[in-house]
Amino acid sequence: MRSKIQIIDYGMGNLRSVQKAIQSLGYDASITSLPDDVASAEKLILPGVGAFGDAMRRLRELNLVQPLLDHFRQGKPFLGICLGLQLLFEKSYENGEHQGLGILAGEVVSFSPNRGIKVPHMGWNALHMTKRCRLLHNIPEGSFVYFVHSYYAVPVDSQIVCATTDYPVPITAAVSIDHLVATQFHPEKSQRIGLAILRNFVELY
Repeated sequence: MRSKIQIIDYGMGNLRSVQKAIQSLGYDASITSLPDDVASAEKLILPGVGAFGDAMRRLRELNLVQPLLDHFRQGKPFLGICLGLQLLFEKSYENGEHQGLGILAGEVVSFSPNRGIKVPHMGWNALHMTKRCRLLHNIPEGSFVYFVHSYYAVPVDSQIVCATTDYPVPITAAVSIDHLVATQFHPEKSQRIGLAILRNFVELY
């Protein structure tokens, strides 16, 4: 049976590429910015590219915050991608201090400028699995996926992290807690491995 998958449009995501990736797996996915669609979705995907504060402002303006929180509380599957992962946390220090959705305890911080690394972190990096989760079922250790970001999440509870990547120290690459999963990388841009991860979300949650 095909799932009712909604991709949330708040003006800051690679919506079409996510939709096309899901459709290439043989599943239907709709793009919406309507609270009623979010409330009735079986599965939600929250992509995102851009600034944390702007994203939260848009979610509030579109009246999407409460349906998002309700979806999580009802135990429905949820996938956050890139900024969509960061928004799940309590706050971010991107261009000031901004409150997030607060579903996950922790904060979003910038890369240290004195480590001799390029910011934003852009390109292919290897995943290092830290715990078993359905999202990464049958994904080999060391698989390369595509990142584009200048900030990263630091969870209070390290047990929710199911994969890290090194830049140059380990940072959060994916989190998992029951029906909620999220990736700092872009599965829709990560070719075969990314499609396998999206298939896991659609079929195993």
